[in-house]
Amino acid sequence: MKAIEIARIYIREGDHADGLDVMKQIFALLQDQHKIQGVTVFRGVAGFGVHGEIHAADLLRMTARLPLVIEFFDTPEAVAAALAALRGLVPPEHIVKWPALCL
Repeated sequence: MKAIEIARIYIREGDHADGLDVMKQIFALLQDQHKIQGVTVFRGVAGFGVHGEIHAADLLRMTARLPLVIEFFDTPEAVAAALAALRGLVPPEHIVKWPALCL
């Protein structure tokens, strides 16, 4: 068995930093700069954050800015390096990680 770490980043559709799409910036950083083993982006149908504002997909909310979860895995060292590079792009309270084992 091989030890890995899994990390999740919580953002919303349309989040921008420095005028650029945050999801695209994260994806490029994980793929191009850090060569992370695996990355998946999940699009939520509904969600809310610390302020309680509901973001949901329905006909009344055409611009809902739905929640996105970017999940990735790699060695603990690679995950730590990638997360360090994300500082300033995503608030630390929007990132979680945990150890796992490849079977």
